[in-house]
Amino acid sequence: MAYEVNATTTEWNPTAERLRELTEKMPNSELTEFGNVAVKARVDSRSSRSTFVVDDSTNAVKQTITRDEYERVAAMQDAYITENHMVVVDGYIGSDPAFRTKARLIIEAANANVAGMQQQLYYPTDEGYDPATWEPDTTVIYTPNLAAPGYPSDRLIAVDLNDNITRVLNSDYFGESKKGGLRMWNNIVYNRGGLSLHAGCKVIPVDGHNTTVLIVGLSGTGKTTTTFTTQLDSKPAQDDFIALMPGGKVYTTENGCFAKTFGLDPKFEPAVYNATTKPDAYLENVSVDANGKVDFFDTSYTKNGRTTWPFAYVNPWPPNEVGAAEFLLILNRNENIVPGVARLDRAQAAAYFMLGETTGTSAGGKDEEGKFLRVPGTNPFFPRDMADMGNRMLELLDSHELEVFVLNTGRVGGGDGHPGSKKVKIPHSSAIVQAIVQGTIEWITDPDFGYEIAASLPGIDDMEILQPRRLYERQDRMDEYNGMVSRLKRERQDYLASFAGLDEAVVKSIG
Repeated sequence: MAYEVNATTTEWNPTAERLRELTEKMPNSELTEFGNVAVKARVDSRSSRSTFVVDDSTNAVKQTITRDEYERVAAMQDAYITENHMVVVDGYIGSDPAFRTKARLIIEAANANVAGMQQQLYYPTDEGYDPATWEPDTTVIYTPNLAAPGYPSDRLIAVDLNDNITRVLNSDYFGESKKGGLRMWNNIVYNRGGLSLHAGCKVIPVDGHNTTVLIVGLSGTGKTTTTFTTQLDSKPAQDDFIALMPGGKVYTTENGCFAKTFGLDPKFEPAVYNATTKPDAYLENVSVDANGKVDFFDTSYTKNGRTTWPFAYVNPWPPNEVGAAEFLLILNRNENIVPGVARLDRAQAAAYFMLGETTGTSAGGKDEEGKFLRVPGTNPFFPRDMADMGNRMLELLDSHELEVFVLNTGRVGGGDGHPGSKKVKIPHSSAIVQAIVQGTIEWITDPDFGYEIAASLPGIDDMEILQPRRLYERQDRMDEYNGMVSRLKRERQDYLASFAGLDEAVVKSIG
C-alpha cells in the first residue's frame, strides 16, 4: 500500500514549469547567465555516515538501526509533514516496461529544486496516470528542514527495504533523493537475479557491430567523462546506474544525467557542457556571481558542484535497444603503480570489482576526498552484505562472456605535486577505450600482479603510462615500487578475505 501523504498542502506531479517557479522562489536560488537556475544547498555531498538500513530488512550488519527506532523517526517525520506544503513527483526508474519500477519522491515544496531535478531523472508516467491509484515500488520521503538529533550532523537517511521506503531528514543535497531510490532499486535487482552496477553505459559502433560497454566507477573517477567522450561515433545510453542480468542483458535506469561540474570545459567535455548550459538544466552548489556568471573552476564552496538535465540533450542511444554487454571497464583514479589499462581474467575481474579501489573525491564529502578508498563494486549504495556483490558478479560472468579491464584515470608515479609523476589525461583514456573495443592492444603479462598490460596501444606513445614500472625504473625508484607491490598484494588479500562468504577463487586471484 502506498504511503499516505497527510500534509497541509500537497501538489501531485506538478509540471516542470511549476517546479521551476517554486525553485526560483527559494532564497538560496539564483538565475545564471545561461537562463537556468542554481541552488546553493546547505549540504554539499552525500551523508554516508548518516545512512542506516533497518536491521530486519537487510543481511548487512554495519550501519543499521532497529525497527523500533525507524518507527520512532517515521512518526516524527510524519508529524512534521502534516504542518508543511509538500510536492510529490512520480515516475519510473528504468524505461523497459518489462523491468521498470514505479518510483515516488515526496519532498517539502521549500526545496522544490530537488523535485525538479528528480523529475528530470525519472522516466515519465504513462498516459492515464492517476496519483490516487499509483502504487510505487520505491518511495523517498524527504524533509530537508527537519533535524534528526543524535545522528551524525543531526542528519539521517533511514532505509527500510521491506516496504522500500527511504526517509531523509536534514539534508537538502539532491543526491540523497537520487540515491535514495536507486539504493532500494539495488535490492530489487538483486532479488530478480541480477546485479546493479554503479556504471555508465555506451554503445560504440565497431565494423558495423554495435558494441555495449559498461563503465564502473566511484563518483569522481571519470565515469561520466568516459561515458560521454566519443569514440567511433559512440553514443551514451546511461550515465550512473544499470542492471546487469544473466546473459549480459542490460537495463538502464534514468532519463537524465546528474553530473559533476568541477572543471567542466567545452574543449574536453562538449556534450556535458552543452547540456549543463541549457536553460532548463538545474545547477547545485556551482559558483555563480552577482551577475549570474558561472565559474565551473571555483571551488571556494565545494568541488562537488552538480547539474541535472534530460538525457535527450546528448543524443543518447535508445535505452531499450542496448545489446548484451561485451566489455566492463573498472575505473580507478590511482596515483602510483596502476597502469593505464590492465586486462583481467574471470576471478581477477570479480576481485578488482570487489576491491573498488580509487582516490576519493568531493562527491563523498570531506571524509573521503583525497583519501585512498576501497568501496566494493565502487557502489556505496548496495544495501546488502557486500559478499553478495562479488558472488553474484562471478555468477554473471559465468552466464555470459564479458571482457573486464581496470583503467587508471588518475596518475602514475605519484600525486599532482610529485615532479616525476604523469597524468592519465582524457585523450589517453579515450584511446584506451577505442583500442579495447577494436581489439588493437598487444598484451603481455605483468610480472608483479599477474594481469595483462599493454605492450603497445594505438594513440598512446608514452609507455610509462601503460607500464608504470618503467617510470619507476627510469627514476631509480624501484625500492619504492617493489614496496608498493608487496603492500598492495598483502592489503588486497586481507581486504577480500574480510568478506565472509566471498568465493575463495576471488580472494586467491590476488597473488
